[in-house]
Amino acid sequence: MSRQIVLDTETTGLDPNQGHRVIEIGCVELIDRKLTGRHFHQYINPEREIDEGAQQVHGISLESLADKPLFAAIVEDFLEFVEGSELVIHNAPFDLGFLNKELSLLGPNRGILEESCQVLDSLVLARQMHPGQRNSLDALCKRYFIDNSQRDLHGALLDAELLAEVYLLMTGGQVGLGLHDDEGAEQGTGKTGQSIRRLPEGRKTTRVIRADAQEIAAHKTRLSEIQKESDQLVWRFED
Repeated sequence: MSRQIVLDTETTGLDPNQGHRVIEIGCVELIDRKLTGRHFHQYINPEREIDEGAQQVHGISLESLADKPLFAAIVEDFLEFVEGSELVIHNAPFDLGFLNKELSLLGPNRGILEESCQVLDSLVLARQMHPGQRNSLDALCKRYFIDNSQRDLHGALLDAELLAEVYLLMTGGQVGLGLHDDEGAEQGTGKTGQSIRRLPEGRKTTRVIRADAQEIAAHKTRLSEIQKESDQLVWRFED
């Protein structure tokens, strides 16, 4: 059995070494590449101010966290949920840096997450698969036709759910066939206007691109030319 935990965090700022803290953790569970419905989600009181720039990204205010538990109060539940799994994280050094810093603040014996979990950085994977393209979570949702219209602001659980869908599509076979890019692709259609039939729970079918009349005529002409050169033409176009 393969168990993966797709994880995301929100924080008070950009650098844990400058005293910034984790304020939200969101995780969803995959077993044998299937979403199980199990998740871990927790808001955390950081006991410090939230940078204005960070608040504009996630919309979480210090006031809304005043009654939330400290990291120390939720750490055991969190570690139990992720222990022994492979963590799938987009830009893993950022989230791991914050979470490992939180662990270190609880004492020198807490160690780091990498000691109990493997880590897969989905940003590194995306850059390998789509070199030279934008590989943010929003860009990947667009590329793989995943509906992220609810993502007006970042949120750890929502982003983990979206990343799980992205990861499964990225690693499940060829998607998109290179016929669109980040700027030209629109939800539900490719650059050439082919529609994508909607299936339950947001799943999509592969686009079927059919030849037009001009292409069919050219194809028939080419087959006729081949037949003139050989009497062993195996396949012919049938109307």
